[in-house]
Amino acid sequence: MTKTLRGLIAPHDAALPAIGAPGREWMSFGALRDLSRAVEAELRARGIAASDRVAIVLPNGPEMATAFVTIAQAAATAPLNPAYRQEEYEFYLEDLKARALVVEEGYDGPALAAARKFGLGILRLRAGEGPAGAFTLHMEGDTRPAAPGTPGPDDVALILHTSGTTSRPKIVPLLQSNIAASADNIRRALDLTPADRCLNVMPLFHIHGLIAAVSASLAAGASISCAPGFDALRFFGWMKEVRPNWYTAVPTMHQAILARAERNRDTIAETPLRFIRSSSASLPAQVMTALSETFGAPVIEAYGMTEATHQMTSNPLGQGAQIPGSVGREAGPMVRIAHEVENRLTEGTGEVVISGPNVTPGYEGNPEANEKNFFIADGTRWFRTGDQGAIDAGGYLRLTGRLKEIINRGGEKISPLEVDGILMDHPAVAQVVTFGMPHPKLGEEVAAALVLREGASASEREIRDFAAGRLADFKVPRRIVILDEIPKGATGKLQRIGLAEKLGLGDGAA
Repeated sequence: MTKTLRGLIAPHDAALPAIGAPGREWMSFGALRDLSRAVEAELRARGIAASDRVAIVLPNGPEMATAFVTIAQAAATAPLNPAYRQEEYEFYLEDLKARALVVEEGYDGPALAAARKFGLGILRLRAGEGPAGAFTLHMEGDTRPAAPGTPGPDDVALILHTSGTTSRPKIVPLLQSNIAASADNIRRALDLTPADRCLNVMPLFHIHGLIAAVSASLAAGASISCAPGFDALRFFGWMKEVRPNWYTAVPTMHQAILARAERNRDTIAETPLRFIRSSSASLPAQVMTALSETFGAPVIEAYGMTEATHQMTSNPLGQGAQIPGSVGREAGPMVRIAHEVENRLTEGTGEVVISGPNVTPGYEGNPEANEKNFFIADGTRWFRTGDQGAIDAGGYLRLTGRLKEIINRGGEKISPLEVDGILMDHPAVAQVVTFGMPHPKLGEEVAAALVLREGASASEREIRDFAAGRLADFKVPRRIVILDEIPKGATGKLQRIGLAEKLGLGDGAA
């Protein structure tokens, strides 16, 4: 099996389209390989060795995709969110021990100021006039050449940080072999071939877009058209132009697409999708059903996380094999249930654990986190995902929530995903996120933020009464906040932790 990113793109016909963008000419696999060789030569000439770390701050689009793919074949990449402030860049660049920073030719933003503070090399990316993704790199200042060498399977290809919602972000190094294994797992799960074309709307500083859309497609000899970001107003125009047969997104994006689907029936009919993929957050069963009915295609919900180089489980492709509310079956690594405190595997509901060649070897410079999150049982090294769930007789995994997000109401444990599912059944509810809010006596109380469907109306009392008829009393939200929009993270995910404080519910409720 191929064990490097270079090996993924090596065998495919040079003439096949690889990377594109709406309104742009396609870059072929042959041109992508040529660009990879040119980038490696430029990096070595400018003093960047195979083990050095190169931060990338570029807007979404084909150049971000090709910058990741080419630089990761020659050094360790660290894509960062272009929306960060200077203080955030300073933290990440120092924490990563970055050697250089890649920015656009005319960029003069906070990432540049942070990089100059630490004396990093500045690589200016100049987009080419040829196909989508074509570029040249130019280093500022004088440099000495680095030793030649190409990264092998055990070398770091991609470095990302965990979100750090409740603590300092942890560094997750992903090896060349991790990326190759995960890309191949996704390729097999989705049965990708050179005939497939993905429309990427995911941010390319995030593992979902980098691996599920870009790397998995390249592993299959398939093509990816990289949009400049997610925009529900432009999605169907891109779809009509690019003519993809699949796309992958987070649930909030799918919901925004669904909201505009009715007025784009012609485009949906003219551009049949083979499947739709959803990952990075739990997809409400109602949304899965609506997507499938609207597009006439199966919706493949997958379960991923950074430490697994994205994918762990996936619903199968076969007709009717997808189970709404489940994240599917093993799709690469071994997936088991472990005791939430003791280092042993167990049956029933517990913490989801994984093991396989796509799993990071461990957090960098954080022995305490590695001790807490990895353990050996039955002769196998397991990684604790932090998610709670159970595997049914058919091998399908159902998640009940992040262990940190399970609401503890006076000793009663409540799954926010269960409450989400009930509230989503209300005909007026378009989007919901259930979360814990502080309570002076119980510790936590159940709360929910929701968005109503366009043109629909419902009061907090009506929604609480609806929930009370379907949930045990202790699970019914004591507070419901109706919003125009629920706050989201940088990748479009709804975030439960910290939501009570953001909504002014952090002082407790009697």
